[in-house]
Amino acid sequence: MNSLQIDKAFPYSDTEKRYHTFDYFAKHLFGKKAARVSLDAHLTCPNKDGTCGYGGCLFCAGGSSGAIGETIEEQYARGAAAVHRKWGDVALIPYLQANTNTYGEIGALSDLYERCATLPSAVMLAIGTRADCLSEDVLSLLARISKKIPLLIELGMQSSNEETLTTIRRGYTHADFVKGYRRLREAGGNIRICLHLMNGLPGEARADMLQTAKEAARLAPDMVKIHAVCVLKNTGLHAMWEAGVYSPLTMAEHVGILCDQLAILPPEVVIARICADAPRDILATPMWVRNKMAIRNALDREMRARGIWQGCSSNIHVGGV
Repeated sequence: MNSLQIDKAFPYSDTEKRYHTFDYFAKHLFGKKAARVSLDAHLTCPNKDGTCGYGGCLFCAGGSSGAIGETIEEQYARGAAAVHRKWGDVALIPYLQANTNTYGEIGALSDLYERCATLPSAVMLAIGTRADCLSEDVLSLLARISKKIPLLIELGMQSSNEETLTTIRRGYTHADFVKGYRRLREAGGNIRICLHLMNGLPGEARADMLQTAKEAARLAPDMVKIHAVCVLKNTGLHAMWEAGVYSPLTMAEHVGILCDQLAILPPEVVIARICADAPRDILATPMWVRNKMAIRNALDREMRARGIWQGCSSNIHVGGV
């Protein structure tokens, strides 16, 4: 089979992409491109308030979007206007991104989700959280809200390596993550799950990152986000980098690992991101992460050169844990 035949044979693409992009997913679900509008509900995190730790994960810079003083509705209006200026007529997905957005008093969370569910032109609500912040009350609330608007729950898996999770001060084990993931999967309702994976965490080799991809494939999420570690200023990781005990991946290294990870992940899984969003004012290194077009083009070239497409090395399919 030649290169063009492989491109056309991949079932989740109507372009020459060899992986299941979020654009393809949105086009077939919403009839058009969709874009997230990041929101900050000014919540905290159990890894910051002392419940399981202080200061957050090693790579965390605080999580604030700079929206202090703005209501959720004001943030959304500002963000939606910016999205429309850039993309035109696209579907909108409000995204509760900063900190842990299922961590709070249940009444306040209910009010927050209800307000987000009724934001103008919203087609889905994305909620970023941790797998250890999914109580029975929260799961019931999510299932109820999902009857009003489809939900995308974004869980920070980061790595399946227990030593790595300790190093980055994650505050729970991978077994804890899997337990929370399963509880969410069993919650019912119109809920999709997206797992976040990070390439280039301290102490990890290529084999560790591929093992995390294999574990993600086993868990069978609806989506996966994969990006290289960004060293943000005033974080624990920044101190390690300045001391010369940590070096981030190069773009070539990230793209090469990403190719192998995509080959492992089943083709049904949407690849919601391959690049990080790191604000210029707090990004210390690597600067290449800001050039998303270069990363995407390099990935396309590498997959084509190596004859790889998503799922070509996987016998695991979506449908269970």
